[in-house]
Amino acid sequence: MMNSHQPIAIANTANHLSSLPAPAMVKTNGLLVSWARHQDEVRAAQRLRFDVFAREMGARLTTPLEDHDIDLFDNYCEHLLVREETTGQVIGTYRVLTPAQALRVGSTYSDTEFDLTRLRTMRERMVELGRSCVHPEHRHGGVIMALWGALAEFMMRNQLDTMIGCASIPMLHNGIVSGDAAASIWKQLESTHIAPIEYRVRPRVPLPIDLLNGDLKVEPPALIKGYLRLGARVLGAPAWDPDFNSADLPMMMRIADLPARYRKHFLGA
Repeated sequence: MMNSHQPIAIANTANHLSSLPAPAMVKTNGLLVSWARHQDEVRAAQRLRFDVFAREMGARLTTPLEDHDIDLFDNYCEHLLVREETTGQVIGTYRVLTPAQALRVGSTYSDTEFDLTRLRTMRERMVELGRSCVHPEHRHGGVIMALWGALAEFMMRNQLDTMIGCASIPMLHNGIVSGDAAASIWKQLESTHIAPIEYRVRPRVPLPIDLLNGDLKVEPPALIKGYLRLGARVLGAPAWDPDFNSADLPMMMRIADLPARYRKHFLGA
């Protein structure tokens, strides 16, 4: 096992992507935002992920370290952290797989759930966002806005223009484990936020939409609604992820599609 303070082999944006150094830490509204530089910082993010995905959402995780959510992509990703300034506790995280690191590991996580053939011409400037989560006591919007601000700066600094990822819809609806809510959300978004045909992808294990009730009046999860406000598009029908007990929607956000007010907020332009 690596020493907890040993630098991460790959998680240094300046070394892998750009000659411009990443900000060491940004303070905003009582929050500290930074990119993980050492293994102990990644471990803190993985513990938060385990608490949210396994303990709260009921995911069945296979992990080499107890109480941590760890998979093979982690060692190839940059890990973004939001801490509470007063306690130093990690309360929000994203991981980011860059184009160079996707080549090294052989794929993105999204490739394991979807056939991304139609995105092949975009991969050189496309990052994958994943494992997004926020501590349940801090889901008031400030943490996710801090994460998004750091992600926007990362994209611009490294001259990247496209973000993809799997946005999860929990299968638990009104206390009943069912895919009906996911099917209903997909049918809503298919008519309002579907990407052009040239960007469509196909799930490897589709959620059986035709066998589910897709007529429920349900709202998408807050994170998906946030992505849509940022100009994101849904790339196709959801995949079924039994380990995370969720339906995963493939989504894409492009810097060029940011609405003007968010462009000004995140990019100052």
